[in-house]
Amino acid sequence: MSAMLMRLRGLVRKETLQILRDPSSIAIAFILPTVLLLLFGYGVSLDARHVGLGLVVDAPSAAATSFTAKFRHSPYFTPHDFAAEPAAETAMKDGDIDGFIWLQGDFARQLAAGQSPAIGLFVDGIDANNARLIENYVTQSWADWVAQQAALAGVANPDPIDLEPRIWFNPAVSSRDYLVPGLIAVIMTLTGALLTALVIAREWERGTMEALMVTTVSMHEILISKIIPYVLLGMGGMVVSVLIATWLFGVPLLGSLIVLGLASSLFMLASLGMGLLISTIAKNQFVAGQIAIITTFLPAFILSGFIFDISSMPAPIQLLTHVVAARYFVAILQSLFLAGTVWSVILPNLFALLAMAVVFLGLARLAARKRLD
Repeated sequence: MSAMLMRLRGLVRKETLQILRDPSSIAIAFILPTVLLLLFGYGVSLDARHVGLGLVVDAPSAAATSFTAKFRHSPYFTPHDFAAEPAAETAMKDGDIDGFIWLQGDFARQLAAGQSPAIGLFVDGIDANNARLIENYVTQSWADWVAQQAALAGVANPDPIDLEPRIWFNPAVSSRDYLVPGLIAVIMTLTGALLTALVIAREWERGTMEALMVTTVSMHEILISKIIPYVLLGMGGMVVSVLIATWLFGVPLLGSLIVLGLASSLFMLASLGMGLLISTIAKNQFVAGQIAIITTFLPAFILSGFIFDISSMPAPIQLLTHVVAARYFVAILQSLFLAGTVWSVILPNLFALLAMAVVFLGLARLAARKRLD
């Protein structure tokens, strides 16, 4: 046992020195998460802000001015006035605006007569998400304005339902608070899998693997010596990502740090297992890196629930997401950051991560043989 520990300590020291002498490992572990978080945190948003909205008022009136004022003072829209509907339609076709509202000539007359005038809403549906946001906002603004006018006139509210929404877990409805926790999982997938996918492949390319093969160390000792330093390196990148998320972007972290550390460790082991499995098969850094990106990063980005809702996917694709480790880590992160330590969510996903870590590390050990073929 003592001899094995001495061999393992020597291998870990060798791997640690190799990491410290290799700037690419440090860059992947610390610089890459920072850059991706900054890019996504500042550059990617699912919120509709400063949307170009055309306003067409055929017959200006006090009522039309009152209604359009809701859009002129809204942070979600940048209003553009048009004299006629064809001009607004042309602007939307040219991409200058994303939609327009048309108040026709009898708008004020119908209101004065106690009728409910129809307003025209034309939306560019190329960006479906943006189109739905515009439609919902305009519809709600119209309902609020009608109720306000009814109250000013001293008549009963035409809408008998008094809706008081309460949004849990993300009260500001900020896409950044939703995206950043999931992005951490995607980044850690890329970091863990890509780092280790290059490890053994690099040993084969440099010829140092042959030197290890003729020593008394066993294959599982070689694998353990490569896992330990990269787990620590990956967890360091995880700490940096969490600090950026909470301090720079202001994403709340409501859950337990201990649970976060445990989940991150299990996920890192699963990612390292995938990377080791790839590197033992590829034996070439370029091929191993490409396989790692295709089989780990892209599924984590598309099939983890990071951006696309899993329940909205076709049933076969939903089944496929169960073999993506990032799916379980994203669920844990979103719960810990936004909802707290919800055990009904965390425990099943923790067990799933544990099972995937065991499976991938086991497959990596089976694929690794102490032979030169």
